[in-house]
Amino acid sequence: MVKDGIVLGKRYAVLSKIGAGGMADVYKGRDQMLNRYVAIKVLKKQYKEDENFVRKFRSEAQAAAGLIHPNIVNVYDVGEDRGLNYMVMELVEGITLKEYIERKGRLSHKETISIAIQMCSGIGAAHASGIIHRDIKPQNIIISKDGKVKVTDFGIAKAITSNTVSTNAMGSVHYTSPEQARGGFSDQRSDIYSIGITLFEMVTGQVPFDGETTVEVAMKHLQQEITPPSELVPDIPYSLEQIILKCTQKSSERRYESTGALIQDLKHSLVDPDGDFVVIPPIGGMTDTVIMTDKDLDDIRNGNADDEYDTDEYDTDEYDTDIMYGNDDNDEDYENYESGRGADEVNPHMHKIMKILTIVVVAIIVLILVFTVGKAAGVFKSFGGITTQDEEDKSGKVTVPDVRGMSEEDAKALLNKKGLGIQVVTRKESKKYKAGKISKQTPEAGEKVSKHTKIEVVVSSGLVGSKKAIPDVRGMSETEAQNELEDAGFKVTSSFQYDDSVESGKVISTTPEAGTKAEKGSTVTMLVSQGSNKKTVPDVRGMADATAQSTIKSYGFNVGTVTYDYSDSVEKGMVISQTVEPGTKASAGTSISITVSNGPKPEEKIDIQNFVGQQESALANWAEENELKINRIRRENSDTYPLGYIISMTPSSGTISKGGTISYVLSAGPDTSQNTGGNTGGNSNNGNNNNNQNGSNTSDGTTTGQ
Repeated sequence: MVKDGIVLGKRYAVLSKIGAGGMADVYKGRDQMLNRYVAIKVLKKQYKEDENFVRKFRSEAQAAAGLIHPNIVNVYDVGEDRGLNYMVMELVEGITLKEYIERKGRLSHKETISIAIQMCSGIGAAHASGIIHRDIKPQNIIISKDGKVKVTDFGIAKAITSNTVSTNAMGSVHYTSPEQARGGFSDQRSDIYSIGITLFEMVTGQVPFDGETTVEVAMKHLQQEITPPSELVPDIPYSLEQIILKCTQKSSERRYESTGALIQDLKHSLVDPDGDFVVIPPIGGMTDTVIMTDKDLDDIRNGNADDEYDTDEYDTDEYDTDIMYGNDDNDEDYENYESGRGADEVNPHMHKIMKILTIVVVAIIVLILVFTVGKAAGVFKSFGGITTQDEEDKSGKVTVPDVRGMSEEDAKALLNKKGLGIQVVTRKESKKYKAGKISKQTPEAGEKVSKHTKIEVVVSSGLVGSKKAIPDVRGMSETEAQNELEDAGFKVTSSFQYDDSVESGKVISTTPEAGTKAEKGSTVTMLVSQGSNKKTVPDVRGMADATAQSTIKSYGFNVGTVTYDYSDSVEKGMVISQTVEPGTKASAGTSISITVSNGPKPEEKIDIQNFVGQQESALANWAEENELKINRIRRENSDTYPLGYIISMTPSSGTISKGGTISYVLSAGPDTSQNTGGNTGGNSNNGNNNNNQNGSNTSDGTTTGQ
């Protein structure tokens, strides 16, 4: 356990312990550099000796630090101090999904889907960055005080080996996928399985598989089919149950391929709770390949597949991702949902209806057979000279129906039944037909055309004179603009975006644009400014390279160019400078480049050349060329080295830093203050010449008297 008050990495002060897991403890801390509260996850001591695990922990934590998403607990930093491996994360005030489920017992389907969409959005962002969570469970989903759902614990789960089923290794075996339990390969669909188990627990209040040991639970994940949630919660919408069942298929190939596809079905379930739209691939892979005929291809080209599912239909904001959890409307819309789906008991009234339907179906089949046989025999070819109206002529042509006044959808359905297609060539005002209705067709009704012909139509954009120019409300306040547009006969909605040039609350533009004509009563959307989106630039000088980049991203900016330079004052690996001045305001997304220190510039070394026995000028010239200094210590008489020649130098070998000093002793030549042998015992009068005032020196240095 880490003591309160300790500072990790010379920056993060540990304040108090707030949680614990099988592999790490979590503490509330304070970033002393940025003056903000953070969560600090510290790896437990028993794992620090495993070098392989620690390496994976650090690398995965660094990868998670690059995940910036509103539904992910952001990782700011990772490091080691005093033998402690730690990760610094965003501190989220709230409770875990596990705690929330325990408080409420089980969640409504709307609340379940709202939480699930946010959870899947965060996990999907991780998948897009190549990171598989591997430990999705309610304990790792946090619901903040403002209702935001955030996924946490990225990195540690990734570093865990997948060949064990222990609670410590897998976080919780209750949520693990079959492939993880058997030690096989896992991908994003393993996370989707865990999402499905989490959804099951949200709607039922319990996990689908339990047991006395982790091995027992793991075996159930491998061998047992999940209990349909409707057996535990009869009022669960059919579509949500199918979503859960698809997520929790034993074979990963039968699950959702991505969180994006899962989110799409979750949104669909909100608008069509009892819809049968969830497709679970059959056991053993896909169905046999179907060879399409030319007719089939033509039908598709002509738009005959009118029953195609329109995925955009459900890509709406009809769900509230910012729901404040704690208020449950008990799903009054589903009070009448029939329980016991698939029960063996048959309603007597329904039984009677089925008998009637059976009789009707048999009668229809008999009529079809009679007509087919009669037509083949020529009985129905003509009757009283009248032929059937819809009968194709001998050339295979069909009669074009009248689709004027119909909606595009109805016209398409009718034409498709005749084997014809439809193509909208233009939209324009009509004197007769309202907006959305077909006002003209080519070929006209009654004409004979070949099958698969596309009927060109003109769609009314509104009655002539029913349109009005949209007023220019740019620069007005939202209220003023709304009144102006409503007075002009339009319905008004608003959308919002940041704009540095338009004051907050003022209208930026409208859709459709000002001046264009639109139907009275149609909707005009105002784009309203939220003001400047400029943010305060953080000071990352003195931070470690990785920390600085993570900080820049967390503030909503982009990391620009990272350059490196020598510095005598800034430690290696720390940021020397940044391109945007700290404390100033800059637009979100602005690129901030940083310069990182390489430490002090290494000294340039010069190989020393020995100039002993050479003239002083030679040393001086060499020193100047190599940017060295010279220092003559003294002159010294020498019988060995002539005048002006170097007797000794320091240093005399090896290398010397550029700008260094070479010291030397210079020869003054032989000592000429005494004659050779003159004062060393060569005195002819036994050394008494100093007393002989009359003495004189001979040329050979001897002294002679007068």
